[in-house]
Amino acid sequence: MTESFPRLHARTRRFTLGVPRNFTISPDGGRVTFLRTRSGTDPVTCLWELDVASGAERLVVDPLALGAADEDLPPEERARRERSRESAGGVVAYATDRAVRQAVFALSGELYLAGLASGEVRRLPAAGPVIDPRLDPTGARVAYVTGGALHVLDISTGTDTGAETLLAEPENDLVTYGLAEFIAAEEMERMRGYWWSPSGDRLLVARVDESPVPLWHIADPANPDRQPVPQRYPAAGTANAEVTLHVIGLDGARTAVPFEQEYLVTAAWDAHGLAIVTLARDQRTMRLLSADPDTGETTLLREDTDPAWVDIVAGVPARLSDGTLVWVADADGGHRLVVGDEPVTPPSLQVRAVLDVDGDTVLFQASGEPTEIHLWTYSAGIVSAVTTEPGIHSGRRAGGVTLVARQSLDSEGMAVTVGSASINNLAERPGLEPRVSLVRAGSRDLSTAILLPSWHVPGSGPLPVLMDPYGGPHAQRVLSARRMFLESQWWAEQGFAVIVADGRGTPGRGPAFEREMLHDFTISLQDQVDALQGAAALHPDDLDLSRVAIRGWSFGGYLAALAVLRRPDVFHAAVAGAPVTDWRLYDTCYTERYLGHPDEGHYERSSLLGDAEKLERPLLLIHGLADDNVVAAHTLRLSSALLAAGRAHTVLPLSGVTHMTPQEVVAENLLLLQLDFLKKSLGLS
Repeated sequence: MTESFPRLHARTRRFTLGVPRNFTISPDGGRVTFLRTRSGTDPVTCLWELDVASGAERLVVDPLALGAADEDLPPEERARRERSRESAGGVVAYATDRAVRQAVFALSGELYLAGLASGEVRRLPAAGPVIDPRLDPTGARVAYVTGGALHVLDISTGTDTGAETLLAEPENDLVTYGLAEFIAAEEMERMRGYWWSPSGDRLLVARVDESPVPLWHIADPANPDRQPVPQRYPAAGTANAEVTLHVIGLDGARTAVPFEQEYLVTAAWDAHGLAIVTLARDQRTMRLLSADPDTGETTLLREDTDPAWVDIVAGVPARLSDGTLVWVADADGGHRLVVGDEPVTPPSLQVRAVLDVDGDTVLFQASGEPTEIHLWTYSAGIVSAVTTEPGIHSGRRAGGVTLVARQSLDSEGMAVTVGSASINNLAERPGLEPRVSLVRAGSRDLSTAILLPSWHVPGSGPLPVLMDPYGGPHAQRVLSARRMFLESQWWAEQGFAVIVADGRGTPGRGPAFEREMLHDFTISLQDQVDALQGAAALHPDDLDLSRVAIRGWSFGGYLAALAVLRRPDVFHAAVAGAPVTDWRLYDTCYTERYLGHPDEGHYERSSLLGDAEKLERPLLLIHGLADDNVVAAHTLRLSSALLAAGRAHTVLPLSGVTHMTPQEVVAENLLLLQLDFLKKSLGLS
């Protein structure tokens, strides 16, 4: 019996299982280490290695063979996975030495070391449940965090009884050493809190003190016998965790590395020295500092400013072989690659991330057309395109070898190639083919995808419309890749014309387009209306504008609720999943970047609670009660305001569910329940 799309979509974790990821190329370019599950429905991630010359894959670590069928994760690891949106299990992260001869990883809180050449995997002793283990570059030691303390284990003897050092121990329960704080992991994509020196004799360590952060509680109403989970949540306008940096030697010697700004963005420690990147609380000034690990003294290398905000870009700072700085900065209307002090890419090419620096060659991602992401290199003053076929591309480079991972509209899944070799993608086939047209719609030429049912004959009659956006800043839905539209196509097969639109604030079109979101999230609604009208002009006989629904999750949930509250003349029903309803309840870094500090007066316009009395269309609110990102208070407060205003609405609470909704039964039935609600609300059943 063929599984339904909702069931398969849930079982495959949105078709991410079986997809190779987390690639590491050996320095000679001969081997690639990566993660992948054994099939498209297997949730247990294994560690693999590819021999580039022969194209042969080899299984290095199978968690089931290690007896880790049922994972028992420490709370810190569960939180780390929630922040990284990790929905699989097994070996979900690993770290290698400089030579890529050994890999270390945590499994059910235990510490393991894998010899990539020998295939030998052994469990190492640890003082407690292990978080974020990392080998030093020489491969002689492993650092890890347990109980908020940073430990180092000597493995140079090749035995399981090497000396262990407690390098930094928290002074109380609100202090950790070596872990990323909530804001860093959730909003700055910094998932780590310590960095080895190149020689492996000391580490740069972040000390995080959460005591200034307001204490919230995440309760489980379905199980009243359980204690609420305490969480330090830095809501907009409140205090962040205090983060300080220290260089700590293996002998315990400690040197403070002071910095003035609120946020530690990242750090890098290579043969050219120690560097840190910091960001002001208002995010309008970013500093790159070099640091002397012996004295802790810092020197300003560059300072970037912007009247709106300075973007955090992955992969920088980096350096060429001679120490020349590699950076990304805004100049002349574009996100540009900067080498030394000079922008080397044109303003029309929007640089998204630096992926690797291999000697004097920089591999980076950039977009000319916002729906596509390509790989480029910079070397010896020349910028060259690595990929030219339409699609979205990522990659890695080392030893003169480039790995390319491509997704496109003309093929299923992701194709990964390394020279003449390829890495198998074992993802399940979704059983449907997106029938998608990418267009520029409306007065602002917004990137828009229009999806029609496979059985629909254009011009044969109007279809009810479903707007299916995310809509928030710094995130895209309209990209030239099939995986972006699988769920949208399923909705189309249910009888909808589906429209997915990226409005102002989304990347790929330059800084000015992104910064139009400043101080006003409601422009996202204007753009959805603009895209809808533009799509209707292109398909006047296929879109029924008298029956328009909208659905979304997270910012998309906020946008869906906003749509029926403020534009009931356009939108006739909405499903709002995990919506932010009061921006004072969302975190500092994200919210203040766009709306500023609450005292500046930009929050009321973008919040929903004051609009409760305006509701006149069907609204379904969905929220996971265990959500620690957009807490359930958002939905509950809006529901209370709607009740006080006498406005009928529907609330679907999800017991034990977080922001990701990874549970199979929940994920499957959520789609079906939304479909039933929207059909009834639009008079389709």
